[in-house]
Amino acid sequence: MKQFRDRVAVVTGAGSGIGRAVSLALAHKGCHLALVDLNEVELAETADLVRALPAKVSTHAVDVSDRERMRALPAAVLAEHGAVHILINNAGVDVDGLFDAVSVEDLEWLLGINLMGVLYGCKFFLPHLKAAEEAHIVNISSLFGLVGMPEHAAYSAAKFAVRGFSEALWTEVIDDHVGVTSVHPGGVKTNIVRRSRATSSEVHQDRIERFDKIARMSPEGAAEQIVGAIEKNRLRIRICRETYLVDWLKRLFPVATQRLLLRLYRPGRAR
Repeated sequence: MKQFRDRVAVVTGAGSGIGRAVSLALAHKGCHLALVDLNEVELAETADLVRALPAKVSTHAVDVSDRERMRALPAAVLAEHGAVHILINNAGVDVDGLFDAVSVEDLEWLLGINLMGVLYGCKFFLPHLKAAEEAHIVNISSLFGLVGMPEHAAYSAAKFAVRGFSEALWTEVIDDHVGVTSVHPGGVKTNIVRRSRATSSEVHQDRIERFDKIARMSPEGAAEQIVGAIEKNRLRIRICRETYLVDWLKRLFPVATQRLLLRLYRPGRAR
């Protein structure tokens, strides 16, 4: 995008983590914000931080997996702001545990937010983004959208799907002056692990401890890279060194990389 000042950005999962950091980064660039999250307390906190910059802000307590609420969201945003130029599909959740131990209800919950939330956001906002002189969509995938990770089968499925969808959509809308970026974060210090569902408390606590050891990137650092990707109209960005390592390993040694994960993973199966 050539400019951010007075553009309108919609950010899902804006209550905390990368969503909050991206909202603030865009506001610093001069954007007005439509903040979307199901947690109304955190949503209000982010809104207060953005208003202090200052920027025009609207808040929308919406579950991104709710098709009808998402269908109605563009009209609510347009009523507040009059236009939409940037869409950040950031809302995401996780479920820890072996696939055969994860309930169908948890699978549907995860896929509803991580995949359908992205599809609904793009589907319902795209006509308005096409109407703008320039626009951009950011879909948050993951390191697990580059490699299938054991104990996160459904999460990997959703994030691979977001990656493939983003690449296809980029090709479809490029002539409409709409950019699309697929974002692949690694260890960013957010609450996604602490708020994840798990097949057991032991599995959950172990994942929290492991994640705390590897998560080195701040949400603000990730947000800076995401805003830079919008500015440069990049199709894909990798955030954190481990995403570069895994991406290249998977490209060069697609089967051997999965076998390496098997060797690393097997000792943990006794948990």
